[in-house]
Amino acid sequence: MPYWRFSNFYLFFFASIGVLVPYWSLYLKSLGFDPAEIGELMAVIMATKIVAPNIWGWLADHTGRRVQIIRLTTLLALIAFAAVFFGQGYWWVAAVMCLFSFFWNAALPQFEAATMNMLGDQAHRYSRIRLWGSVGFILAVVALGPILDSVGTSVIPVALLLMLVGLVMSAWWVPLENGPQVEHVGGSIWQVLSQPQVVIILLVCFLLQASHGPYYTFYTIYMEEGGYSRSLIGQLWALGVVAEIGVFLVMHRLLPRYGAKTLLLLSLGLTTLRWLLVAWFVDSLAVMVFSQLLHAASFGIYHAVAIHLIHKMFTGRHQGRGQALYSSLSFGAGGAVGSLMSGYLWSGVSAAATFQAAALISALAFLLTWRGLRSETL
Repeated sequence: MPYWRFSNFYLFFFASIGVLVPYWSLYLKSLGFDPAEIGELMAVIMATKIVAPNIWGWLADHTGRRVQIIRLTTLLALIAFAAVFFGQGYWWVAAVMCLFSFFWNAALPQFEAATMNMLGDQAHRYSRIRLWGSVGFILAVVALGPILDSVGTSVIPVALLLMLVGLVMSAWWVPLENGPQVEHVGGSIWQVLSQPQVVIILLVCFLLQASHGPYYTFYTIYMEEGGYSRSLIGQLWALGVVAEIGVFLVMHRLLPRYGAKTLLLLSLGLTTLRWLLVAWFVDSLAVMVFSQLLHAASFGIYHAVAIHLIHKMFTGRHQGRGQALYSSLSFGAGGAVGSLMSGYLWSGVSAAATFQAAALISALAFLLTWRGLRSETL
């Protein structure tokens, strides 16, 4: 296993997320966009995940050139994003983010499939490689916070461009040979998708990511309006990912011991608690610190379990499309719906109501998992 070649890609990909997710809404706000427009522009990034991963996943599964596609899409994402420096109007920014994210969102699902394929029968060790993505996120979000306090938001697109340059370089370091591929014995992709357990898992993933919409779109603005400095906000973002790393370090032991359903229920229950705490206790730094530690459950446990289940249910030539469907329905459709919902609730009702709605959505996912998933099938 070429550990560092794979870990390096995760480091730069999630470092770019460490710039985009916590701070891009601040940049959009500095351009004069209102909360509804910010929600729409952030939803554009999520919405391309509905289409892009499936197109590129189909191409990768049919050509077998998964790593070449990763290299191509990261390069095109870099070129597309560079256009953001040539205009600041709503439609220009929307077009740039749509084109950029169409390529950027294509890379990660294929890289997940390449990583899991390389791991073979050691798939439960995925989290030990993926944790370097969390490290990249932390480095980016912590380093950029103080810079924003002293320089301002104009540096945000420059920082993201630099992360994309590193991503392109790391993509070319990934070996072309992804290891032996196991044949899928469960029929066509449509036969897999017709299984009730698969449908429930994908729906739960959609709901959980929709509940994250207010967090990914407005958390930084919410905390800034609550009187927190950008440096402290960056540290809170980083704290959540530190907790996530802690989970990734032990998931290879937790999954075999407790099972996917139990861990997924734990994740969803703690996610609901997290959004309620953010909604009700934003004035308390201690509570906000605790809520960020719950990121270990709301993302860390959830994502490791989801990747495990998708890899188990979509095998062989369906691996690329399985990861693409997971990405497009959860981070794509779920993220887009969550961003749009948060933008309109933020403008029309209140910030607290937005996070309360997020808690309601994650609670619905908990009930669906509890009543709908059978432990013996996972």
